[in-house]
Amino acid sequence: MKRTNYQLIDFLDFNPEFPGNEFLWKCGEPSAVREDRGDVVLEIPFQRQKAQNDLEPDIACPVKVSVLRIRAYSDKILRVAFGFDRAELPDSEMLQFHADVKQAPLQIIEDDDCWKIQTAEGQLKASINRKPFELDYWSDLLPAASKGLELVLYPDAEKEIRISAYDQFFPARHDAFALAYVEKDGKTRSTTMSFHCDADECFSGTGERFTKMDLSGQTFQLKNQDGQGVNNRRTYKNVPFLLSSRMYGVFMHTSAYSKFSVADHSSRSVQLMSEEPVLDLFFLGGDSPEEILYNYRCLTGFPTKLPLWSFGTWMSRMTYFSEEEVNEICRRLRAEDFPCDVIHLDTGWFRTDWLCEWKFNPERFPDPRRFIKNLREDGYKVSLWQMPYIAREAEQCEEALENKYMCILEQSEKQGGSNFSALDYAGTIDFTYPKAVEWYKGLLKDLLDMGVVCIKTDFGEDIHMQAKYHSMEPEKLNNLYALLYQKAAYEITKEITGDGIVWARAGWAGCQRYPLHWGGDSACSWDGLAGSLKGGLHIGLSGFGFWSHDVPGFHSVPDFMNSVVPDDLYVRWTQFGVFSSHLRYHGTSKREPYEYPAIAGIVRKWLKLRYAILPYLVEQSEKTTKTGYPVLRALVFHHADDKMCWHIDDQYYFGDDILVAPIMNSENKRDVYLPEGEWVNFFTGEHSNGGRWLKGFECPLDEMPVWVKAGAEVSVYPEPVSNTDEMDFTKCEKIVFDEQYNGLGTSILAGLLSFQ
Repeated sequence: MKRTNYQLIDFLDFNPEFPGNEFLWKCGEPSAVREDRGDVVLEIPFQRQKAQNDLEPDIACPVKVSVLRIRAYSDKILRVAFGFDRAELPDSEMLQFHADVKQAPLQIIEDDDCWKIQTAEGQLKASINRKPFELDYWSDLLPAASKGLELVLYPDAEKEIRISAYDQFFPARHDAFALAYVEKDGKTRSTTMSFHCDADECFSGTGERFTKMDLSGQTFQLKNQDGQGVNNRRTYKNVPFLLSSRMYGVFMHTSAYSKFSVADHSSRSVQLMSEEPVLDLFFLGGDSPEEILYNYRCLTGFPTKLPLWSFGTWMSRMTYFSEEEVNEICRRLRAEDFPCDVIHLDTGWFRTDWLCEWKFNPERFPDPRRFIKNLREDGYKVSLWQMPYIAREAEQCEEALENKYMCILEQSEKQGGSNFSALDYAGTIDFTYPKAVEWYKGLLKDLLDMGVVCIKTDFGEDIHMQAKYHSMEPEKLNNLYALLYQKAAYEITKEITGDGIVWARAGWAGCQRYPLHWGGDSACSWDGLAGSLKGGLHIGLSGFGFWSHDVPGFHSVPDFMNSVVPDDLYVRWTQFGVFSSHLRYHGTSKREPYEYPAIAGIVRKWLKLRYAILPYLVEQSEKTTKTGYPVLRALVFHHADDKMCWHIDDQYYFGDDILVAPIMNSENKRDVYLPEGEWVNFFTGEHSNGGRWLKGFECPLDEMPVWVKAGAEVSVYPEPVSNTDEMDFTKCEKIVFDEQYNGLGTSILAGLLSFQ
């Protein structure tokens, strides 16, 4: 549909021809307020508008009254739910309340001019203005304005969030609606709420966005789909959470297709829309991004602790095809001194490439248990790829169909996206059906019992839509599917191996509970690297704690499978991986560092550095499981008052103390912003004052622009290892970045890394 620049059509998806079967119902001033078991309930009249772009009340249609329920939790969480007349607000798989999240009963203070809603302790949580308009009447050229919903929310009892009662040009032409719903063919199709934003307000979050740090001026469709790269609007991980530079967050509790318009359709409003007849919103207060995201995780769950081996190097391609091939790769990595912990088998370990049957090819992997055991004895853990779609040729297809373990297709529908095979998939595993979940876990259990340590839960952002699922409509399941899928794989892996881990691509609210996630099919290019980092920063601002990416990008350019990866790109992306929560080489062609002889020595040094800083990374990871901090952090986490940091999407914090600025070009230089404070160059020991730009900062290929906070103590491992099994953390030491630090070449790591 062509853009019209009218909010009614472009944001609320009206047919611009107005055929007469779609109507907007617009809220008026609340008519009543009452207390209900600790909540406050507003009764709000809605008037249907005529089917046209210029709003005009359809007075022939009776007014309908609906309710808005307000509930407070703890100190800084306020829930606003439209369309729920019951005190029992909806639960879902997305929600996992922390023990500290408890309802705080509300009470009403009424007078003629205002209804105030506060806690028993007197904390103001909301107010409704009841004053009549103040007018200086002189013209009847236009109809008089009608009173709207003048609701102000105070989730932390201080900062106000004003519902956009009058975002309009004149009463007939609105740019946003405070609260409204759309009726189509007699049924409520969607609901919308809008709240005011300041002219200089910045926003982040909403999932894994491959775009600028400040999201204002954009509208996002929250519909999971195959991103097919990291440089477009599509994304594998949408999250209905938004963070404001005014220090509040909003979480829309839904899995329905939704939209966030962030100062776009109207520069003075943030607009939310969900394709369902209700709205359930959590407004989160806090004094910092970390505190707001902590409160968000208190609602949807915290990332869990990951095993030490997962922080080592993962080696993979698309794909390894035999035991002999894997053994030779593992042998060479050890012989040529490239530390590595995990060998990942992608699509080629089955009877037929891409034909996922959860069984090893008996000819190319004749004894999988022995194969895995031998690798384990050499310090390698084995990770396996699979998908949630069952091909018609798969041996489990008939069983799955007979027992309804997968969806029932209503019409033929092929899975598209980045499925590179020619297989026809008969359906999607139905994780809304408990028996299907247990069946799937059984398939994975057989592999985990052999010694496999991790399942790559690939795909899951798309499902078969022309199908029936056990307990959910596909339109509501599409976004939620990733959570159900990853939860099942995580739980059985934790049960069998003791380590809770998956390697996942899709995501939605709550998926952060089941780490870890990676950034999808990036191009092997500088813009692929830049897009990956943008996605990582935004997903970290959406509740996720652990995030990775394919080094040095997934697919080649311009030939998808076969173009050569440039040496400098390989090195620069390796450096980015070393300073990420997890480091995995993967892609459509050769990824092993010895296949790049001209730069293999540089890569070896960087992989050794990765293992040297694992103690620091483990410490930071512990913090990630208990706070609102991700491992890889946008600068705003530590500099929310610095307006510059709300616009920087190519630098980041690696934990508390390390500032990283990846090189993303072949010129070996870039501009670097040092925030306020004193900084020490990680490689040279040079001290610099922050709050300024370093223009055209030059950095040789074997180094990277990395700074550490002055005075920080960074835990390191000073001995060489080939894998984490060889590490004894009682041997850890600390590098102190003070006036005596003269660079990595004179540190306790100098001999280990050959930085003399």
